[in-house]
Amino acid sequence: MSSTLTAVLAVAVAVAVAVVLVEASHKVMIRVGRRSALAADLGKTMHRPFLATVTLITAQQTIRVYAGEFPGRAGALHALVLLCIGAFAWLVGALLLVLEDMALARWRTDVPDNLRRRRIKTQVVMLRRVTVASIVVLTAGVMLMTFPGIRALGASVLASAGLVSVIAALAAQSTLGNVFAGLQLAFSDAIRVDDVVVVEQEWGRIEEITLTYVAVQIWDDRRLIMPTSYFTTKPFQNWTKSTSAVLGTAEVDVDWSTPIEPLRAELRRVCEASDLWDQRVCVLQVTDAVGGMVRLRALVSAADAPALWDLRCLVREALVGFMWEHQRGTLPRTRAEMGHAPSAPARRTIFGGDSEDARVFSGGDDGEARGQAFGGPGEPALTTR
Repeated sequence: MSSTLTAVLAVAVAVAVAVVLVEASHKVMIRVGRRSALAADLGKTMHRPFLATVTLITAQQTIRVYAGEFPGRAGALHALVLLCIGAFAWLVGALLLVLEDMALARWRTDVPDNLRRRRIKTQVVMLRRVTVASIVVLTAGVMLMTFPGIRALGASVLASAGLVSVIAALAAQSTLGNVFAGLQLAFSDAIRVDDVVVVEQEWGRIEEITLTYVAVQIWDDRRLIMPTSYFTTKPFQNWTKSTSAVLGTAEVDVDWSTPIEPLRAELRRVCEASDLWDQRVCVLQVTDAVGGMVRLRALVSAADAPALWDLRCLVREALVGFMWEHQRGTLPRTRAEMGHAPSAPARRTIFGGDSEDARVFSGGDDGEARGQAFGGPGEPALTTR
């Protein structure tokens, strides 16, 4: 009885001293945190795991050194060892999370030209998940190894490790494939957090990348959950792989008698009057002329995908309104011709092929660069006839 009381008293005193020292250091860290963001984050995140670790280690060492033999001493020491291992793992995990938060705070993604920042954020988030999973697995393994029976069983388990590993690999083939695909995505730059992609004919933004799945936020706030292996085995569109600036089209079907140059001038006026246009591409071309109608394609550019969507809708609306107001007689119609039609007078200005606004791969620095990029090595950028 005296040994038990001595152990309880020694533990109580030691724990009280440890708590006082930890709380004093926490207050000092809070004061330092008023001038340092790192100290503030450390004081906020690591206070509880540090208090638990110091308290448990103090209690365990106090019983081991100062307390004599008492009933249940071995069981109490073993339980404290297990708690110390768990608390120390909690402390290490909290420290790593603080360091990762520092990296995320330094490389913020809510700024223009954030491609490198989004790549680093993706890698840090993936490393965080791997870190947490690794700490949990290692902690569980260390705890199990403190049991003498499990240590004795280790030899026989290792003897059949080959068969067990084969069975486990076959059973978890899909899961392991997704895990390795997630690691590959984190460091291959195929996709990053906040990238704009088109997946399964859905346009959205990469919201989250985990070891097993990727969450895509669709433009209408739905979420498309895809396995990570999808992005390593199937094609998809990444609109922000190297830059966020993109091109888009607005198509309008008109009658064969429609003058093109007034519509081209209207497109230029609409683009120049809108802050959605990034002043790179503003082109109107005839892309099809079959089935009794002529198809006009307005190709415009914007700084990012959301601005491009609004600009395409604006251009389409403006062209339709212009035609209804100024060219109502050239709207799409269905003809049935009987006999011989009189020859129409030649119209020299229907096709403005010499205008820069009628060319995509030539005319202007941006068009010439695009023609060189798609022309291929040793070939002319654009072949005309």
